[in-house]
Amino acid sequence: MARYAALLRAVNVGGTGKLPMADLKRMGEEAGFEAVATYIASGNLIFRSDKSESAVRKALEEKLAAYAGKRVTVHVRTAEELAALARRNPFAHCPPNRVIAILIEKAPPADTLEGVTGQGEEEIALGEREIFVHYGEGQANSKLRIPAASDGTGRNMNTIAKLAALTAKI
Repeated sequence: MARYAALLRAVNVGGTGKLPMADLKRMGEEAGFEAVATYIASGNLIFRSDKSESAVRKALEEKLAAYAGKRVTVHVRTAEELAALARRNPFAHCPPNRVIAILIEKAPPADTLEGVTGQGEEEIALGEREIFVHYGEGQANSKLRIPAASDGTGRNMNTIAKLAALTAKI
């Protein structure tokens, strides 16, 4: 049985997409997942399942659409993928709360950096199915826009490391 983390996009961030984590946990259980738990209130679900990544995503997106009345994007990674993502962090020398991994479904397109607008002091690096951004002075005043990440969801490296550790134990 695979160990997964599902990371939801635009949930409980900036007053949008309110979703109590107890409801998210219940949805995971109703989808047939095992050892279901949530981590912090930003839409992170960890669990075990014998379903494929795409079947897990589909099951959760259907439950979330019924709940929210609109599509909620879900990005799924295995425990091993999260650990590997943490190891690939090109900004490991920077404070982990200032480095964001934006999870996307496929490898970033080769022209990803050409479409970026509003870049100031931020550093960007492409990963396997993620885009890393180092926000040197923080995200609060950033005007950075990465069109290739428009359907992605970001987590700082502290959260990625914690999710990797939690999913490894379930």
